[in-house]
Amino acid sequence: MRSLCFLLLLTLSFTSCKSSKRAKQKDSQVVINAKRALKNYDNNAIVNDIEVSKTPISENKPAITKADAITSYALQFEGVRYKWGGTTSNGMDCSGLVFESFRANDIILPRISRDMAKQGDKIPLRKVQEGDLLFFKTANRRNNINHVGLIITTENDIQFIHATTRGGVIVSKLSEAYWNNAFVEARRIL
Repeated sequence: MRSLCFLLLLTLSFTSCKSSKRAKQKDSQVVINAKRALKNYDNNAIVNDIEVSKTPISENKPAITKADAITSYALQFEGVRYKWGGTTSNGMDCSGLVFESFRANDIILPRISRDMAKQGDKIPLRKVQEGDLLFFKTANRRNNINHVGLIITTENDIQFIHATTRGGVIVSKLSEAYWNNAFVEARRIL
């Protein structure tokens, strides 16, 4: 009888030893992210299971360009606070925003705005398009390029996303007096 009680207690103690933490299911997260990405590219995607419509992706809408992908990535940081040297949603500086937006799309640029200004082709302002870079000289002692912005649209006015010390990551217009006076050049990387 004693051995039976011992075995019963031993069995109960082993069956109740379960970890309270749940294991992360990385594979399901990848599937969810893949479904979200597919949904962004094709409105006919069904997110319930791994079922995707077989209709052509772009019957009536244009294909997503590299410039679209870069500007969309940059726009998700709008409202993030300014942080010198920052490259994350915890804080960004102007060149960090541009660097990360291009890096996320497999294009590696220098990390500093004055070095970025040596990349790509210089273009006249009348020929700029989405995804091009604008370079500025703001008030500083060295008279070097020290600010960069990424053009997000050229409709009606050239608008660009950038990070400022006061406003963080914001969208501005080149027609604003401050930015128009500080503008130096535009360059095309793509």
